[in-house]
Order: sequence, then C-alpha cells, then structure tokens
Amino acid sequence: MSSSYGQTIHLTVFGQSHAPAVGMTLTGTPAGETIDFDALDTFLARRAPGRNAWSTARKEVDRPVFLSGLVGHTTCGTPLTAVIYNQDTRSSDYDELRHIPRPGHADYPASVRYNGYQDAAGGGHFSGRMTAPLCIAGGIVIQLLRKDGIRVSARILSIGDIRDDSPFTAPVGGKEFPVVTDAAGADMQALIADARAEGDSVGGVVECMVTGLPAGLGDPMFDGMENRIAQAVFGIPAVKGIEFGNGFAAAALKGSENNDPFSVREGKVVTLSNRHGGVLGGMTSGMDVVF
Repeated sequence: MSSSYGQTIHLTVFGQSHAPAVGMTLTGTPAGETIDFDALDTFLARRAPGRNAWSTARKEVDRPVFLSGLVGHTTCGTPLTAVIYNQDTRSSDYDELRHIPRPGHADYPASVRYNGYQDAAGGGHFSGRMTAPLCIAGGIVIQLLRKDGIRVSARILSIGDIRDDSPFTAPVGGKEFPVVTDAAGADMQALIADARAEGDSVGGVVECMVTGLPAGLGDPMFDGMENRIAQAVFGIPAVKGIEFGNGFAAAALKGSENNDPFSVREGKVVTLSNRHGGVLGGMTSGMDVVF
C-alpha cells in the first residue's frame, strides 16, 4: 500500500481509522530544529472532529505522542515518529460494510483489491481519519518553512454554491470557520446545517496559497511542482479535483487574456498578474503558488 510521499523530507503514514492509533514518520528533517508544540496543537485542532456543528460528530483529542526523533522539543536527526491514539471508535456501526458498500466510499474497490481482508471499520486506511497524521507532518514542516520566509495558508473558497470571492490577503488560520468574509461563512454554515437536517451533505472548495518561494523549484514533465502538490492533495480522501491559478477557466480565455506579462519590481523579476498560479513548466515562477 502506497502511503509514503516526498523526497528531501519523506513522509510515511500508518494506521487505520479504528486501529489503536494512527501515525506518521518523517525522515530527513534536519537536526537542531525546535518544534513549537503549542502551535502544533492549535494546527491539529483545526481539523480535529467533533469540535463544532459543521464537522463530523466523532470526538477525538488528536494530541500527538512522539516516539522518536526528538530530544525535548528539538529534532535530533533520527526519523521523527508520532502517533495519535484513537478513542471514539464504534466499529460495530460498520459491520455491514463488508456486504453493503457505501456509495462514494472506498468500501467496494478496497474489498476487491485486498480480497476482503481490508479493515472496514470506519473506512480503515481509506478514512478521513488518516488526515490527522498528515496534519502532524504538515504542522511541523510549516514551522520549518516559516524560518525561511515561506508561508502556507488555506481558506474555504466555497461550500455548495456559496462562494467567498474576497481576495485571500488576510490570514484566516485563527478563525473557527476559515473564510475571508464572515458573512459568506455564515451562509455556508447555514447551508451545511440545512443539508445535515435533511440527512445529506455538501461539498466545497479549499484555496491554498504558498508565499515566499523562490523561482526555479521543481522539474519539467513528470516531477513538476504541480505534480508533487497534486500527489499530496489527492492523499486526502474525497478530493476529486485540483487546479492551479486560473485552472480550467483558462480554457475559456484567449492567450492575451490568460498570460501574465513579466516585469521588474524593486530589482526582482515578477509577473504583473498571477493567472498561472505560481508554476510554469513544472517550476516555481517566484510568484505565490495558488491552487
């Protein structure tokens, strides 16, 4: 099962939704880096279930326990391994999944792929629960990147047919519902509540932005920056699409409308717009990477 990602820093995710624990191992993290555990806990709380009316009802503390790779709060150069112990599991609720697969889930193809031996409880290794160890790794790497002036941020762009079209120019990580415009966020929450009252659900779009990257990172063709990011993003269960910059909207534009002219600003090469989303030919352009 391919549950590994990365080159310079390599991530392996392990566990199942209702196993004793889920966890991750990061290899390649430099020694001597101090981890802010309060900031990491705050980051993990953003995805933890059971915290509000619009997330899954499962209640988990989601506090990581580090097994190796640290001396105190400082990395020591060995593989960094952490686990989150599962608590709110009701595996009997999933007994019928071996015989009646859920639509929109991995139950049926997993049964075929693993000859019926897959862990069906809670979705097993195919569950959204596996994003918890992803967030341990992400929360740590974000701290390392900030020391080099690189920031990663994300906001809810839309839920159902409700969009927050305000420019993503302000941080939203401290908000319980991470939108730029709170009025749009309130409408989104109401739409979620209406769907839940009907025993249904709604989808949405998340916009991510990386600032501070230099130009020239990545490779052409099969190992481009878009390829690498897409591989990580599709590791999140239920993600069905990704676009960079204008994405599919570029197909409706003329080249003169979609191109980003180059210029020089304060001695630095920039583009006057960022419809390309910060990646050209698989390499960063020096503009914000937006996807």
